[in-house]
Amino acid sequence: MDSTAQRAPRPTGRTVAYDPSRPAPPLHVRAAAVLEAGWTGTSTVPSRGLYPHQWSWDSAFIAIGLRHVSPLRAQTELETLLAAQWADGRIPHIVFNPSVPLDAYFPSPDFWRSSTAGRAAGAPRTVQTSGIVQPPVHALAAWLVHLADPGLSRARGFLTRVYPRLAAWHRYLLHRRDLGGGGLVSVVHPWEQGMDNSPCWDRPLSRVTPAPARSFRRADLAHGSPEDRPTDLDYGRYVRLATDYRDRGYADGPGDFAVEDPAFNALLIASEYALARIAHELGAAASGRQDRAERLTAALVERLWEPSAGMFLCRDVRAGELIPERGVSGLVPLLLPTLPRDLVATLVRTVCGPHFGLGGTTRLVPSYDLLGEAFDPHRYWRGPAWFNTSWLLERGLRLHGERGRADALRKGILHIAGASDFAEYVDPYTAQACGATGFGWTAALTLDLLHDRPAGDRNGVTAFKGGDRG
Repeated sequence: MDSTAQRAPRPTGRTVAYDPSRPAPPLHVRAAAVLEAGWTGTSTVPSRGLYPHQWSWDSAFIAIGLRHVSPLRAQTELETLLAAQWADGRIPHIVFNPSVPLDAYFPSPDFWRSSTAGRAAGAPRTVQTSGIVQPPVHALAAWLVHLADPGLSRARGFLTRVYPRLAAWHRYLLHRRDLGGGGLVSVVHPWEQGMDNSPCWDRPLSRVTPAPARSFRRADLAHGSPEDRPTDLDYGRYVRLATDYRDRGYADGPGDFAVEDPAFNALLIASEYALARIAHELGAAASGRQDRAERLTAALVERLWEPSAGMFLCRDVRAGELIPERGVSGLVPLLLPTLPRDLVATLVRTVCGPHFGLGGTTRLVPSYDLLGEAFDPHRYWRGPAWFNTSWLLERGLRLHGERGRADALRKGILHIAGASDFAEYVDPYTAQACGATGFGWTAALTLDLLHDRPAGDRNGVTAFKGGDRG
């Protein structure tokens, strides 16, 4: 992969192929170097070769780690993303860099046509974006970035400027995306949930007629093994869904694909708690947001909890039924502070049991059921372990008092991140690196765990707890 994060600087003088007297740089130095290599001056690319633009939830995770290196850059990361927000409140999942060639990534700006197709929805005219969204980690990231240097944040008016945009983002999700009528947010494309080709999408995707293979050219296959990436059939369905959404002017409503996802909604709830804390910091009323977070938690339990599975499941809104697949998304609600204790205990048993194997057969949490028929240890979100979901679950375990398991997971994340050269994702059994190396959020969340030590967890876990009721 053509990534500056993978290339060592060319030394001057005689090259030494192996020098056992020269120790490897510390893990935090290596992680910071990955973020430096991906920095464009206003934001951080996830991977120079595979993902050469700004991605929405990547930037949120990157800001969480970047705050330990440069709080100013972390603030700028989020401000750059929020500057591309649409007038209807949505934060697009990609903000395109105009200096990157169109053929470097598909779908490219000329596919999304945001400034024309998205005009009625208020797409910005000065920057090209996609028209779909990604999980709402942003308010949580903003609050954690503020905590890294409150003096700088207040001096720059960081929270004052981002709060209205974050509030508009949450309004968009809560009012435009409650497609099931039960109070939860629906995603209208697998890319919106972020776990692109999870087996949880197979059933609703089966209704979608794929776009012809000749109508698009995949750029991702130039940077990874086809056996590790989504299939051409899946990709054709992704393209069809995105094309239909674009051709409707990015208007939200019932379509071929509408799914209530546990992780997406759990991250919205966590960010509602963060918005409550931001509001309190700014002297505004915070109780309404905390109440909303608690109501959303109750709706999440009512609509997506499945006792027989021991976890949350996705709901196919169009079919009106839960999807019987165990994905890591169904474990992410563990990070919610008001989750009933019996559900917390069940989730812990599930994540440590045979379906996910944490602490037994796996050191990081696999993205899909180890016992599922669709499990594949290398194919994108159909089995490999990802660092962002393991980070979220480490936070959740620690929040609910599972310190030993959280410590073990933290140790596993740090060891495997370093050993894999900050891989995009890894085989859950062997920890073999898959996808890109020098990956942005892997490096960023490594930094966060290194700096936010368990014994003095001032900022990390407490940020997931309920906000102050101003």
